[in-house]
This record gives sequence, structure tokens and C-alpha cells, in this order.
Amino acid sequence: MNPGTGLFLFSAAAIGGGLNSVAGGGSFVAFPALLFSGVAPIPANATNSVALWPGSAASAIAYRRELIDARHELVPLGAAALAGGLAGSILLLRTPEHSFVMLIPWLLLCATVLFSAGGAIRARMRDVQAPLSVAVVAQLLISIYGGYFGGGMGIMMLAVLSLLGMTDIHKMNGIKTVLATLVNGIAVVAFVVAKMVDWGPGVVMIAGGISGGYAGATIARRVDAKHVRTLVLVIAWGMTVYFFVRTYWLS
Repeated sequence: MNPGTGLFLFSAAAIGGGLNSVAGGGSFVAFPALLFSGVAPIPANATNSVALWPGSAASAIAYRRELIDARHELVPLGAAALAGGLAGSILLLRTPEHSFVMLIPWLLLCATVLFSAGGAIRARMRDVQAPLSVAVVAQLLISIYGGYFGGGMGIMMLAVLSLLGMTDIHKMNGIKTVLATLVNGIAVVAFVVAKMVDWGPGVVMIAGGISGGYAGATIARRVDAKHVRTLVLVIAWGMTVYFFVRTYWLS
């Protein structure tokens, strides 16, 4: 890996980690960056999870004040996150490479649509008060998707927290970050055991993800998330269109 590629991947991971801590959507930057660097699709997805996980953990630490009174929700939701993340990662490892290549544009489209509709989904759910058991089942399903791919997962988790009647966005972001850390953390273990991680790009992106994740969480309280969401949407739709064209028209 030459210095230019290393700087490119470091920057992509830093941006991805920062976006995840503020508004979500970091995979829209980090995952394509790995593909553009020549990493094969399934190892790229695995390496992306490894790269952004430390940044997610750093963001969770930065949100520690908001998590003091969230234990009642975190324990069952966290258990669902671990179980679902493991199931999703195993499913990815059993997916043939060609099948995953064909799925990439559709996964990006799904994640982009979810991200685009995230605000409306949360707004509709503000008047809905669901029991914790319903939220746990929803979190399990989201975590399976997260272990498999993960794009847009944060928006779905915020919607689930809205189901529980939460309105404090900082507390919700803190819980979401912890749950994402658990989902990706168990997936990382599975990917490492299966030797699916490309450690050359991975180590560089881990450093970038930590830097961006902690910095993003630190400034999140002072940044208008709407502006960040707009940037993520431009990137997400651009990447989605690009991969549809590359996969179905240029292949």
C-alpha cells in the first residue's frame, strides 16, 4: 500500500467515524473507499467493520454522561445487539463473493433510503409508546442487518429508541453508539476468526476511525446535525448510483 492510498483510507475512516458519531452514515464513505483501493467486496465489508469499530467505541466513551441512567434499556437491547450482530456476520461469511457483489448496490440503496427517511420515521414514532420487548425484537432484526452490512443501521436504531418514548437526542445517540459498538464488535470477532480482514488497510483505517469517532462525538453537541445529514445524503445517493452503474451497466 503506497502512502497516497494510506492517506486516502485514513481520511475516509476519519470522516466515517466522525459521521457515525454525529449523524450516522460513516459506511457510505469507508466501505466504498476500501473497494476503490482494490480490496475485494466481502473482505472490504469485514475490514470496514473492523476499521470503524474502535471509533464507535471511542464515541461511546465520549457519550458516557448521557448513558448514566440508561441501564434499564441498554442491558436487553445490548443482548439483542450481540446476538443479531453475530448472526448477521455469519450470514455474510456464508454469502458467495459474486452474490455479494450483486447485492452491494441494493444494500446501499436500502441503507440510503432508510437514512433519507430517518427523520420522518422518528417523527411518526414519537407518539407511539411500545413496550421494551417490542424494541428488543426490533433491535435483534436491525442487528442481523448490521452484522451483515450495517449501512443505515444507526437511523433504524434511533427509530427503535423513539418507539420507547425517548426524546433526548444526546441520550439516544449515546445508546445508539453503544449498540452499534456491540453489533460491530461481535461481528469483528467473527471476521477476525474467519481471517476475512485485510489488515494492511485495516490498521490505517482503525487509526483514522478512532480520531474521527472521538472528535465527532466531542463536537456533536455543538454541530447542527441537519447539515451533516445533508452531506451524508449527497454521498450516499452518489455512491448508490455509482455502484448500480458499475455493477449492472459497466460489468
